[in-house]
Amino acid sequence: MSTEENPLQPPPWLNAPPVDPYPYEETHDLRSGPDLHGDLLDLLPFVGVWRGRGRGGYPSIEDFDYAQEIRISHDGRPFLFYESKAWILDAESKPVRPGGREVGWWRPAGKDGDELEAIMTNPTGIMELYLGKVEANPPRIEMVTDFVARTSTAKEVTAGHRLYGIVEGALLYAQDMAAVGEGLTPHLSARLIRVAG
Repeated sequence: MSTEENPLQPPPWLNAPPVDPYPYEETHDLRSGPDLHGDLLDLLPFVGVWRGRGRGGYPSIEDFDYAQEIRISHDGRPFLFYESKAWILDAESKPVRPGGREVGWWRPAGKDGDELEAIMTNPTGIMELYLGKVEANPPRIEMVTDFVARTSTAKEVTAGHRLYGIVEGALLYAQDMAAVGEGLTPHLSARLIRVAG
């Protein structure tokens, strides 16, 4: 059968050889890997791996203590990759179970790079689009949700507000959330120490 008779030929990649691993480096350490993109200079203090503890709560749940690791990295392009892993701690600071997970992208916007667009997603079916402001001195980011999307099985979350800052070398943050019929209410706060980067 000719090509004219059978226009649905196999795609050229079907029998192509295997490819090597992803060839581009991503780094949280400014001493190695690609150069930080010039648009990210005001966000430079946040790049790294941060670990510490925090306190969480909400009117619909009991207060809890948690530990957390946040990795903020780049690959030379004008955005940062954000990844957070948390775990619940007992009264003796021992791990009890995994906690929240979140990944996202932070991208400078505006003429002077002092505005920020951020997309944050988690495995419970919630995606938040944040718009915010970046201040260089002292390093500070404040962002509020512009849009929240959720799957049909996700908890009802309607808005969020986040504040990140570098204070005496540590990453401090506070997160407010509007969910399950509550207005914006404090939900999480933590102090994380730079452990790499």
